[in-house]
Amino acid sequence: MKSLNHDQVFYAFAPNLKPRLTVDQHEEFVLNTCDCFANQLGSDEDTLDNLDWDRINPATGPVAIEGVKPGDVVRIDIKKLELTGKSVMTTIPGAGMISGITEASTRVMGNDNGVLSVATEKGDLLLPLKPMIGVIGLAPAEGSIPTGTPGKHGGNMDCNLIGEGASLYLQAAVDGGLFGCGDAHALMGDGEVLVCGAETPARVTLAASVVDVPQLPTPFVETEELYAAIATAKTSDEALKQAVDNMFDFLTGIAGLSQGDAGRLMSLVGNLKFCQVVDPEITVRFEFPKDVLSQLGFAGIGA
Repeated sequence: MKSLNHDQVFYAFAPNLKPRLTVDQHEEFVLNTCDCFANQLGSDEDTLDNLDWDRINPATGPVAIEGVKPGDVVRIDIKKLELTGKSVMTTIPGAGMISGITEASTRVMGNDNGVLSVATEKGDLLLPLKPMIGVIGLAPAEGSIPTGTPGKHGGNMDCNLIGEGASLYLQAAVDGGLFGCGDAHALMGDGEVLVCGAETPARVTLAASVVDVPQLPTPFVETEELYAAIATAKTSDEALKQAVDNMFDFLTGIAGLSQGDAGRLMSLVGNLKFCQVVDPEITVRFEFPKDVLSQLGFAGIGA
């Protein structure tokens, strides 16, 4: 199986990147990824003073996908997500959304046997793992977008639905798509309010293919249970409005619901959630259960 190592990385999605790997559509490939700190923090004693801030949020790649053209909707299937090292978190005064933190600290945590080992002053916790990918995307048509920034191209969306078994839909802007991913987390809650989750290196097995659904509002996520429309904007008001509108467009334009039915069901069984509120822009998603659409005869995206 074709693969890239964790040192074969880039720090900005751009159309002029040279692919390090080329794969056929539906061909499985492996990307070995660093944590968001480029694996620079290995113990609780490693301070942020020694961190090379130019090496934050590396994405492994880029990968060119044969046959992908600008305007194509590309489905990225996450076949397997394996953690390959310990997890690390930091507190940074003034960073994130928690205003009360005044001391910088580093904590390295084990993630063996399906649990994250979290030591607190009140005792130790074992929290079930839910691995996910924070940075994942395609190159834009022009310009250069840092891997730490989310947007229409994907990027640092920090959506905790994007884990093993999920599919992410993105619209390609350049030939081959120029795909990359990184910034895996062993566990992270919605919002990522501390500015980090349990940052962890990983081995990600993926496959990509073009789907003939040109009107799909991307980025869009599909899991076993949910569809989710993702939106990023400078303000939370803009992002949540866009996520709601994108899900409405999916339900009416692709799933075939009437406007009234779509609106009623979105209020009855839909959920509006923050993915992250700490990056240069805010990312929001609107979730909708797949089984409701199955009951109404929707066979699935591209079916």
